[in-house]
Amino acid sequence: MKVLSAMQPSGTLHLGNFFGSMLPNRGYQDSADQALFFIVDLHAMTTVHDADVLRKARHDAARDYLAAGFDPEKAVIFFQSAVPEHAELQWILSTLTPMGLLERSVSYKDKVQKGIDSSAGLFMYPVLMAADILLYDADKVPVGKDQKQHVEMARDIAQKFNNAYGETFALPEPEVREEVAVVPGTDGQKMSKSYGNTIPLFGDEKSIQKAIMSTLTDSKEKDDPKDPDTCVIYQIHKLLLDESAASALADEYRNGLPYGDAKKRLFETYMDYFGEMRKKHEALKDDFVAEVLYNGAIKAREIAVPKMEAVKRAVGLL
Repeated sequence: MKVLSAMQPSGTLHLGNFFGSMLPNRGYQDSADQALFFIVDLHAMTTVHDADVLRKARHDAARDYLAAGFDPEKAVIFFQSAVPEHAELQWILSTLTPMGLLERSVSYKDKVQKGIDSSAGLFMYPVLMAADILLYDADKVPVGKDQKQHVEMARDIAQKFNNAYGETFALPEPEVREEVAVVPGTDGQKMSKSYGNTIPLFGDEKSIQKAIMSTLTDSKEKDDPKDPDTCVIYQIHKLLLDESAASALADEYRNGLPYGDAKKRLFETYMDYFGEMRKKHEALKDDFVAEVLYNGAIKAREIAVPKMEAVKRAVGLL
């Protein structure tokens, strides 16, 4: 089984990213025959138009991957832009992709409604994502529900290519993990940078403490019983605990644990849980990160170059 997943270099990694994507994806390093994880810096250019911002964001994303336990000895980790075959395959696929297919992209419509400029690059985003996937003959593509349609579009494009030029691409399967809990943000909504309700993993202690202490609570008095099932502080805290500890903490809430104390306890648990990861993040040297990405790009191109030769042969460019 070949698994492929990607991460947008879109800012500081937060708790929702970790439990919603990075932690489950990390498990594929041991369970998959081959695991590829890359930072989609070309995709990021649809919204980031500042060179310094993009340069820093993609470097930070690479550090986050490594600090979060992604192992270059077990997985291929690289920048999308370091493998030019991604963009090359996108063009070839675009010559077969129906406009109607792209016009049905829910993600494109959502982004435009949110104020993102409707550039040709944004419109073609699903074709580049199809190239990302098909270039490596990925079997499984773990995605959130909002990206499932893009994997399905990649299947449609692959089938259209195969019908026109012969069997060339494997048909990928989206894997949407229904069991992955939605991580609540500090305001009770889904944790998202868009809502400004995140708790950073690698921020300084003060910013983490400030985020946790600002978590939304109801109007119950200090010693009133609290319902752990509806309490945002508890819902975040239990992610960091085993079942027994989570159950014991829930009982404390029912017995009147004050919200102020609950937030302090969450902060302490948070710093303990991510302590080693934060130390690793701090200790990572830029030279090491660059070396990992360089070697990862070489490994990725060992797959991508022969695939592109097969594609070019199929369409008549070789």
